[in-house]
Amino acid sequence: MSDFIFTSESVTEGHPDKICDQISDAVLDALLTEDPESRVACETVVNTGLCLLTGEITSKAKVDYIKLVRNVIKEIGYEDHKAGGFDANSCAVLVALDEQSPDISQGVNEADDINNDLENNTGAGDQGIMFGYACDETPELMPLPISLAHRLAIQLAKVRHEKVLNYLLPDGKTQVSIDYKKGVPVAINTILISTQHNPEIDGIKDEGEIRQRIKEDLWTNVVMPATEDLEIKPDLHKTRFLVNPTGKFVIGGPQGDAGLTGRKIIVDTYGGYARHGGGAFSGKDPTKVDRSAAYAARYVAKSIVKAKLAKKAEVQLSYAIGVAKPISILIETFDTGVISQANLTEIIEEHFDLRPAAIIKEFNLINLPKKRGGNFFRKTASYGHFGRRDLELPWENVEEKAEQLVKASKMLLK
Repeated sequence: MSDFIFTSESVTEGHPDKICDQISDAVLDALLTEDPESRVACETVVNTGLCLLTGEITSKAKVDYIKLVRNVIKEIGYEDHKAGGFDANSCAVLVALDEQSPDISQGVNEADDINNDLENNTGAGDQGIMFGYACDETPELMPLPISLAHRLAIQLAKVRHEKVLNYLLPDGKTQVSIDYKKGVPVAINTILISTQHNPEIDGIKDEGEIRQRIKEDLWTNVVMPATEDLEIKPDLHKTRFLVNPTGKFVIGGPQGDAGLTGRKIIVDTYGGYARHGGGAFSGKDPTKVDRSAAYAARYVAKSIVKAKLAKKAEVQLSYAIGVAKPISILIETFDTGVISQANLTEIIEEHFDLRPAAIIKEFNLINLPKKRGGNFFRKTASYGHFGRRDLELPWENVEEKAEQLVKASKMLLK
């Protein structure tokens, strides 16, 4: 371990790609709420005045997709043309959805390594590799850079929705650079916030004055509240603070840039601090291991760190389409483990069932949208799928598993 600076970014729910993620997951929530057996692979595209739904869906549910799309866009904050050139009421909504391929469906419904129990009968929805990660840098066992970037993005959206800063518009990004000494975070080096705003603020029209006003307001109303409970805090005199470096950010959202589902997979996970298998989450039902197995990998990694069997843990899982059991499981503790990785892997295989149907059952994934009032997966589509302090996510609840791992490791060391 050495001295270095690590940077992670987050984006607000008004970012074009995140609009798409939320719409895709709102479609998933609606379908699973009415038909838990729905098979969903929903992709969304937005551009100026346009939202396109495409992908493959097989479901008995009846959903008014156009109404659903408009509601999501409106709730994000694009309610009229003044909100950034994209209007929930007037944008065109195109729906181009097909049914799931029967070849894929057969592989999910009837696994290659079949026997008489449900968990083995359900194959993975695709091949692929998934990574999960945890470390002891924050109470939620996430890397500090991405944790802090999400905090800032959440607070930025909050002051906009609550009209504390009524000149803010929905699109925005945050970025945080952390100083590490011998692999341990010690200071906040740089905070960058880019936020969409009205062209005029309280009669101020000069570009330089507007940027200075936004910078002062964001420090007081976003940076300080978002970091007040942290041991490592920003310092106005030491922390570099950048706001809208190009000078202004008036044209944003889908008017400023096209958006696509699944283009913010690093924001969704660990901010680049850990490896990523490449699969996106949003718009995919739980039979897609891109989503469910990534949640399971985080569950395993967090359990290891919570049990203090390692300070850092990365878990890789691999799957084959139509095969229930993982092809491989790899545990990496970066020389911070208290037992060998071979022994740790043995314990993990004993205490975690990582077949797709078992993961779905463990986290109750197909029933959670209905249990949460038709709005579960959409809430994960902004500000990360892991380490969320504001959501009750089943893959984050590791207390029981951590206790099991502690007991198992003690038995192993006897």
